[in-house]
Amino acid sequence: MAVNKFPVEASHIMMFARSVADDNQIYYDDEYAKTTEPGTIIAPPTFVQASAQFDPDYSLRPKVGAPWFGSGKEPSGIKRESSGGGGGGGGLHAEQHYEYHRHPKPGDILTGETKPGKTWEKEGRRSGKLVFSESITEYRDQNGELVVTARGVGVRTERPVDQ
Repeated sequence: MAVNKFPVEASHIMMFARSVADDNQIYYDDEYAKTTEPGTIIAPPTFVQASAQFDPDYSLRPKVGAPWFGSGKEPSGIKRESSGGGGGGGGLHAEQHYEYHRHPKPGDILTGETKPGKTWEKEGRRSGKLVFSESITEYRDQNGELVVTARGVGVRTERPVDQ
């Protein structure tokens, strides 16, 4: 995912925190936040994932006028194309890690650049070879300073799981 402009606004932070049922005042109460170590409203730990909504090519967001794959198994009848990795198996998001270099806060304008990480294989018991691939997204602020490094790991199976 490449994001050219991800504005961090206090209302975005508050809505994100509410969507994950986190009522910590540091995410919405400016007066309270001033009394904390950061001294300002900050974003919750997984907030940078919301940057996907600023990526015009984000594959999981519905597009106006286009059929949508959805979140269940072929809910719209669209057959999802294999994204490489081989075989007739499936893929899934296996891990997500965040390294914070500082807290994202209102007023930041982040950019995100994703780079490939490591790739490795393991033999699965019921689906053949498992191919793991890592992607690393660096989020930088308006001054080019590194704010968050997000590392995701996906896994693709060689074939469907044996029943």
